[in-house]
Amino acid sequence: MAVNQIILGGIMFNQKNVAFVITDPQVEFLKSTGKGFGATKDVLEKVNTIENLTKLFALAQERGYKRFISPHYFYPHDHKWQFKAAGETMMIENEMFWRDSQYSAIPEGSGADMIEEIKPFLDEDTIVVNGHKIFGPESNDLNLQLRKNGIDTVILAGMNANLCVDSHMRELIELGYNVIVVNDAVGAPGEEAYQAALTNYGYIANQVLTTEEVIAQL
Repeated sequence: MAVNQIILGGIMFNQKNVAFVITDPQVEFLKSTGKGFGATKDVLEKVNTIENLTKLFALAQERGYKRFISPHYFYPHDHKWQFKAAGETMMIENEMFWRDSQYSAIPEGSGADMIEEIKPFLDEDTIVVNGHKIFGPESNDLNLQLRKNGIDTVILAGMNANLCVDSHMRELIELGYNVIVVNDAVGAPGEEAYQAALTNYGYIANQVLTTEEVIAQL
């Protein structure tokens, strides 16, 4: 095998073109102080989501892979939208992922803050793109940042499995990326939602792997 080539799930990739994309690794759905934690708690505990996300961040840093975070943020002007769909309504009415301003720091420990477990890995090789407003990356600069960094293969994980992870997977596939979803480094609002997401991953993603399989193969 040539230098810089790796095999993931039986498919060969160029290592320098591979990156991790993590959706919403934030307090809101991942920690007990978050407003969405009640819905996600059971799946988080079942698959060890936080532990596995932390392993992926550590692996990426250790082996020189860039990390792209696609977060959720809502600002006061978003609350003035003239119409909203169900998911937006729920998040906005509950002031989830709230930030007072685009020009002020994110309060530590707030729903919009990154979880503490991943903060040691947020270095110069971590690119936090603009917040996505609903579920997919169509409204942020994730695609631009990936292309400008020469990325063609994405290892995808984060929150929530059936919503933002699923939507990012679909859009990235449509844009021509190879997408590998890590099925135990995601969370979901309940077992039914989690299983629905796994079904979709199997039909759509290039590969579906566990955290340990990713660690073993990178």
